[in-house]
Formats: sequence, structure tokens, C-alpha cells
Amino acid sequence: MMINKHEVTLKLEAADDFRYTEALKTLRTNLMFSGSKVKNILITSTSPNEGKSTTSFELAKAFAESGKRTLYMDCDIRKSEFVSVHQIKEQTSGLSQMLTGQIELEDGFYTDPRIPNLDMIFAGPYSPNPTELFEDEMCDKLFQLIKDLNYDIVIMDTAPVGTVIDAAILTKYADGAALVVESEVTSRHMFQRAKEQLDRTGVRFLGVILNKVNMTKGGYYNRYYSKYGKKYGKYSKYAKYGYGYGGREEAKQK
Repeated sequence: MMINKHEVTLKLEAADDFRYTEALKTLRTNLMFSGSKVKNILITSTSPNEGKSTTSFELAKAFAESGKRTLYMDCDIRKSEFVSVHQIKEQTSGLSQMLTGQIELEDGFYTDPRIPNLDMIFAGPYSPNPTELFEDEMCDKLFQLIKDLNYDIVIMDTAPVGTVIDAAILTKYADGAALVVESEVTSRHMFQRAKEQLDRTGVRFLGVILNKVNMTKGGYYNRYYSKYGKKYGKYSKYAKYGYGYGGREEAKQK
């Protein structure tokens, strides 16, 4: 199966944060140990602004950099900011146009030549009825195409499961799901409600990504990275941690 990949140029963050880089590698490794059948990984959150999109894309990059043929899918066709955040100047189409037949399925794939092994599907223009699109047979055809392309890893960046139903619908195409929660912001009730929503779908739950942990408050991680941070470069005030997972603050994106 042939696809027509279009080249774009993304604005990329400098990889100068040791904690961020190491934590992403830990997350990538832990997900790889989830099993050889876990290829389509759905990333969601309890609510907006918890860092889901940054986590999803940076995780996809980490897989690609390790040599895995990776597809990043921006499935948040309600409120995606990926194209604007990464300051993509080229004309792009996306998922909403693929699922409504405005473009051919094979024509919605993008790549940045600076990131080998990584293909991308953008969200496309806002759609007022994403639920219907994800339940349409065109969505089945898209994921069959993705399966035929034989990617090693597919990262599905979806809308918050605690807010809308989109992620729950898309779990039918996922081999596992991970939930992003924001440290000291997401309540236990919000987490439980989101987790129960995922559980009702029957998708395999891969774990929690605890995001925006304040590393200046002390404790093991602060002492560890204070010791090694200067050796490996600068590091930011916040990092994502959950079972050792990590990453960069997303507040500047929202």
C-alpha cells in the first residue's frame, strides 16, 4: 500500500533537558515492555490542559528516534492546536477531511525530514460532529490502511476522556491506553471518573502519566537531578512523572 507523504517543517524544542529526555526514554521503554501486540497506543487525559498533546507527540518522537516506524495521529478534531503550536507554515489537511472524504485517505500523511521514522496525521479543521466521524466506516478504512502500512508504533492523541466521548470510541482501534493527569490539579474524583470511562470500553489500561510535577519542592527526584543536571544540561522547573514517566511543561501551548 502506497501513501503520499507531504513534507512539513515543525518548530521543535531543543533537547537540552536531561530529566525530560530520560523520563521520556523510561516511558518509551515501559510501554515497549507492555507486550509485542501493543502497537496502537491511545493517550488521553481527564480534562484539557494537562499536557496530553505534548506527551503524545514527544513520545512518538522518542519511538521514532529509537528506530521504530512510528505514526503520530492527532485525533482531537474538536480543539487541536498542534499545527499552530509547531508553527507549520505549509498548507495541511487532516483527519477530519480524511474521514469526510474531502481528501483520499492515502493523502493525509505528513513528515518532517529532520525526524526519520516519524509520520504524522494532523487533526484538520474543527468538526462539529467528531463522534459520528469516529463511528463511520471511513474510520474503519483508515485504521485498516494504517494496519496495512505496518507501523511499529501508532500514538493516538485523543480528546480528554473525562470531557467528551471521543477517546472512548477510539479505544476500539487501540491495543492499550494511558491517562495523563496533572500533579496537584487533577482530583481523585476526576481521575476515577476518567479511568472508569476507559474501563467500560474494555481497552487495556497501560498506566498513568503524572504531569507537571514541581521539581523544586524537594524529594528524591529533585536531589537526584540537582546532582546530575549540570552534567547533562539545563532542566526545566516542571517535569512529567508517573511510574518514572516524564516530559516538558505544556502550559505555554494552551
